[in-house]
Amino acid sequence: MDFNERSAYPHPDEFRVMRPEYVDLEDGYFQASIIITPFKVTGKSVSKPGARRAAIYEASKTYRSYHPSYRVENPYPAEFVDQDGQTWKALSGLMREKNGDYVFTSEDGEEDYADIEQMLAWDVRPQDED
Repeated sequence: MDFNERSAYPHPDEFRVMRPEYVDLEDGYFQASIIITPFKVTGKSVSKPGARRAAIYEASKTYRSYHPSYRVENPYPAEFVDQDGQTWKALSGLMREKNGDYVFTSEDGEEDYADIEQMLAWDVRPQDED
């Protein structure tokens, strides 16, 4: 029996090296489409780089549907400070199922939650290390 999982669906790294096509959406977001014929993934974000990252994340999730043993890589560290100085912390287990993937403090000082897809749409990125 062959234990190597195979499918026609391209590996997410193959989408990573392709140049996206961008559409400027009316709601202030950008949509990136990456096509490896006949497959297409899209991502939406407030910036073109964020839309590209969202599309690649979607490629990983879709690849997992073809290869259940594939582990979708979290594009964010467990804890980080974003480019606006906001601290983000990954949630675990039951908290993640109930609230989302990360916790942060909102502008009004309240704890708020976001899942990875929302963070990609908002173009949340860790601060650059100097």
